[in-house]
Amino acid sequence: MEDRSSGSSGSSGVAARSAARLRELWAQDRPAFGLWNHLADPAVAELVAAGPFDYVCVDLQHGLAAPGQLPGLLQAMRAAGRAPVVRVPWNEPAAVMRALDAGAAAVLVPMVDSAEDAARAASACRFPPAGSRSWGPMWADALPGGAPPPAEHDAAVLCLVMVETRAGVDALEEIVRVPGVDGVYVGPNDLALGCGHGRATYRDSPEVDRLVARVVDACREAGVVAGLHCSDVEMATHWAGRGVRMLTAAQDTALLRAAAERTWRELTGAAERG
Repeated sequence: MEDRSSGSSGSSGVAARSAARLRELWAQDRPAFGLWNHLADPAVAELVAAGPFDYVCVDLQHGLAAPGQLPGLLQAMRAAGRAPVVRVPWNEPAAVMRALDAGAAAVLVPMVDSAEDAARAASACRFPPAGSRSWGPMWADALPGGAPPPAEHDAAVLCLVMVETRAGVDALEEIVRVPGVDGVYVGPNDLALGCGHGRATYRDSPEVDRLVARVVDACREAGVVAGLHCSDVEMATHWAGRGVRMLTAAQDTALLRAAAERTWRELTGAAERG
């Protein structure tokens, strides 16, 4: 099991352990199941980070949190012994570097359409000479002895790019072979929309099924991780069986609503029974 004590290692140590946990699962060819953090409340962030999921992803692209709230959310998660994955708003080096400085274990970079896009994302994740990341760990002064050296940061970070468009699919074989790219994560709604299939899913469209499978196959051949945003548990287990190794299986807002509705049904059912 993962050591989830926060101790005195600060954000760098927690992020390294969180990334190592994912790498350990993938080295064993086992799926990592994650939770999507849509809400911007530090109390919720700490609760979900303390849960059993292999990773939690803070969504800065479509979630409620603004970039300025990220340090506080990550600090709350670190208190629970977990550093999250962060989906940055766009493929901008400043956004990637800021998420990593704040203590993210990995970044999801959206709308990567080419090998050049992928290389820009990977470069922002590593310090020179491997990349172009600027030195500035946010919590360095809180660490005994200061921040770890750049090479340790580089080794711990995971760079995951998102292929969501026709251009990205067309460049897929080049994207997965870009040095520093650790995996490709698919947002199936954008992938279907971007490839002309509207809101179709793998369940009702053989074309969408083939698109997702193509990403999985390309990742397997290149030796990188295939990830997928899933609408429910059945979808996550289905694609885990087809080789996807990073699967977001639930979202905090959906879990909250489902729990409220389940409790209400139990209450009203009990009242009707007298």
